[in-house]
Amino acid sequence: MTTPSSERAPTLLQALVPLLVLVGLLVCNVLVFADAGLDGPNQLALLFAAAVAITIGLFNRHAFGDLLEHIVRSINTALGALLILLLIGALAGTWLISGIVPAMIDHGLLLLSPKVFLVAACAVCCVVSLATGSSWSTAATVGIALMGIGKALGFHEGMVAGAVISGAYFGDKLSPLSDTTNLAPAVAGTDLFTHIRYMLNTTVPSIAIALLAFLGIGLFASPGGALAGVDELRAAIHSRFSIGWWLYLVPLAVVVMIWRKVPALPALFIGVVLGALFALVFQRPLLAELAGGDTWRHYYKVVVGTMGSGTAVTTGNATVDELLTTNGMAGMLKTIWLILCAMVFGGAMEGTGLLQRLAAAILSRVRSDGSLIAATAGSCIVVNATASDQYLSIVVPGRMFAPVFRERGLAPQVLSRTLEDSGTVTSALVPWNTCGAYMGGVLGVATMAYLPFCFFNLISPLMTVLQGALNWRIARVPAASTA
Repeated sequence: MTTPSSERAPTLLQALVPLLVLVGLLVCNVLVFADAGLDGPNQLALLFAAAVAITIGLFNRHAFGDLLEHIVRSINTALGALLILLLIGALAGTWLISGIVPAMIDHGLLLLSPKVFLVAACAVCCVVSLATGSSWSTAATVGIALMGIGKALGFHEGMVAGAVISGAYFGDKLSPLSDTTNLAPAVAGTDLFTHIRYMLNTTVPSIAIALLAFLGIGLFASPGGALAGVDELRAAIHSRFSIGWWLYLVPLAVVVMIWRKVPALPALFIGVVLGALFALVFQRPLLAELAGGDTWRHYYKVVVGTMGSGTAVTTGNATVDELLTTNGMAGMLKTIWLILCAMVFGGAMEGTGLLQRLAAAILSRVRSDGSLIAATAGSCIVVNATASDQYLSIVVPGRMFAPVFRERGLAPQVLSRTLEDSGTVTSALVPWNTCGAYMGGVLGVATMAYLPFCFFNLISPLMTVLQGALNWRIARVPAASTA
């Protein structure tokens, strides 16, 4: 067996080759397959790029067994996310047939006008994500409902998804309940609340600009739909569902559980079960019609079938019928396939040392505090694109750059803020990243369609780089502490 001491360090060219292969294949997929890239071409691109990385690793005398272990560990880190995705598929099904999502759409149509819809959607997601600490749960609950309302009002789905994701990542980035908000200060060596307070310097201006942008779109860009047809849409929903305030008890219960730090898996599972129970209690005529009977077997068939393979509720209104369709767990399988292939690629890049070599090349160009912050931000984005995981985009650059931040007398919260401003928020902008794949799958919008409208996610890394370049509010460690 090859010993670690006999392994050769990769060159920068070797580190770039798998990334160039991946980018080239993804470009070909866009040109040839267009929106069908997630049907297999993008997954294969990741596997081919991983094969190139492994080949380079073998050339550098890495043992294949060691590389395989890295890949397995990489996949293991995503297993929780994969289970959450399956539960989200089931939850979307039971929340549809129980009337929860239709109720949110109905009340949203009643309360929200096109002019304020986008800014209101972003603000609502800010509040929910801040309370729960989870951008994923926010997108999977209120996000799905807001997507339905936005489509009904005639907004481009990318705009709505951009507003949802911007708000969801604002809360995820600042909430003390968020895993990345706890991970970043732990890696950088500071405490949680110092980290959160320091992040306000970049996060508040970023979300303010994003909200103004969404408000401007609402005021000056007319969507394709109009309020004149809202009564017809609401009437179609009421023709099939019994709508009432009690339906909000289920999403409220899920939000409370997450706020009380109940892990996402059991909280979402309980949300699925409660959705099924509410469907049996409040929407029994609909269930009987969908199943073709009113015995317990029929109810069991439609509820379980909705969780697994989804269902479609027809109202006679084409717009509403499109909103009242879900694919259940089966609808998440392409996303899960993509995440598995992405983690294979990330594990191969890390195990062969190619990922670390890319980051080291960036570090060699650091000349000032501003360039160090910019290099760290750039490394986070590179890791998001190559390792396909937001946790690695925080941990890998954080470990690599922490000694340099200390040597330059920069306080650890400068590093932790940079990691979150650039690693956490940009993960949703990479189609093959776990977060990008998740958001695209849950919201039903291609990553490249919503990316231009994720104003908060795009502005955050620019804001941290700008403040670093201007040397504005850059915290430093007292001279005695650095000695």
